[in-house]
Amino acid sequence: MERPLPRFVEVRRLTRGSVAFYFRIPTYYRKLGCEMANEPLGTSYEVACGEEGKGGRAATLNALFDEWNNHRRGEAGEQGKIARYGTIDWLFRQYKTEKAYTEKVSPRSRPDYERIMQMICDTIDKNGRRIGERPIIEVTPRAADKIYDKIINGPNGIRLRQGEKVVGLCRKVWRIMRRLHPELFDKKHPNPWDDFTLKNRTKTKKHAVTREEVYKFAWGCIKEGRPEPAAVAVICFEWLQRPENVVAGFLSWPDYRSKNWPHAVRIEHHKNKALVWHPLEETLDGETVKFYAEAEDVLSHLPKLGVPMIMRRIQKGERKGDAKVWSYPGMEKVVQQMRKKIDGVSKLFTLDSCRHGGMTELEEAELTDGQGRALSGHKTAQAYRGYAKETMMRALAATRKRHAHLLAQKELDQQNADGAASPRDEMQTSPISKASVRSQR
Repeated sequence: MERPLPRFVEVRRLTRGSVAFYFRIPTYYRKLGCEMANEPLGTSYEVACGEEGKGGRAATLNALFDEWNNHRRGEAGEQGKIARYGTIDWLFRQYKTEKAYTEKVSPRSRPDYERIMQMICDTIDKNGRRIGERPIIEVTPRAADKIYDKIINGPNGIRLRQGEKVVGLCRKVWRIMRRLHPELFDKKHPNPWDDFTLKNRTKTKKHAVTREEVYKFAWGCIKEGRPEPAAVAVICFEWLQRPENVVAGFLSWPDYRSKNWPHAVRIEHHKNKALVWHPLEETLDGETVKFYAEAEDVLSHLPKLGVPMIMRRIQKGERKGDAKVWSYPGMEKVVQQMRKKIDGVSKLFTLDSCRHGGMTELEEAELTDGQGRALSGHKTAQAYRGYAKETMMRALAATRKRHAHLLAQKELDQQNADGAASPRDEMQTSPISKASVRSQR
């Protein structure tokens, strides 16, 4: 069954058999003065077209085209739909067409970006005017402070985390867009969001689940006939792949015990382009040790519906044999449904917490940073350390080492004390020493 294509999207087959998507404005509109650039959308259907052809990059480009076309025909658009050039509405809309957004912001993060941008634009200043309608150049450092204060004093109380997101996003957008449109920014204060003073807040750390809880959830899902969320939870915990990558199909069946690597699984981390091979077993003296026996047992219940390992079954009304990659919100919804059904699984159980639990277990195993990063795929020690939680097991291991160091130091001090006393005792008791003393007198 062919998937629907949005308006103005074309498909081209590449030499290796894969397909690529392109956005092309018809010649008819070019002659009418449309200056929108044609654009390659990549090889991922979800990124280019969204789910069922109703989203993705194509939706943004088609919205821009509709704004141009309505303006050309003299039709009144919806309030705030056509952003005036040089305003903050326009700034954010234009930012979403740049590679800094389309290539660097993951599909999982985009809804949050959209929400924060809309929150900023819809904030009302003291004159009753939307922030989004104000020119970019009017946002001075003082104005940025006032916008921040408006955001954090929300209708339902203080929201410091939202304020942090606003400042971080605006700092990035102002930096990126000033390089492309320098004439729209204040030369004295090119980025009013730099060196911003944020109000202090107590930051909560993400929850990390234990191995016992992960497998209790996994076997509970399999019992309920839902092996897909079970497999995702186990993969995130054992092989530390980001949940959005697992759900999006970055782990495929050829990555698992392939012909070239029959005793390993290949994990791709889309965020930093890292590839990690996890050994699955080792044979020593004729005896084979399986490192992830229970995880592989969970995967054995997973049906092979296509090349990606995690795919959802067909729905009513679709042709038999069709299978689709899950959307991340759809998988999260099922995870929460299963979590409520399975006894002994906490309310804080999420796919993210599974990965954080796996990272914490690396630290509890007392691996070095280098060994841990070899399994997690992190490029820097700082990024790696941010995931492990300060659990009692880690504290106990550190306390044992500290106690052992204390005992060793006491033993060394005792040996030094005994060694220092022995020569003096011999001097006092030796006849030769006493005779030599008398002769010197």
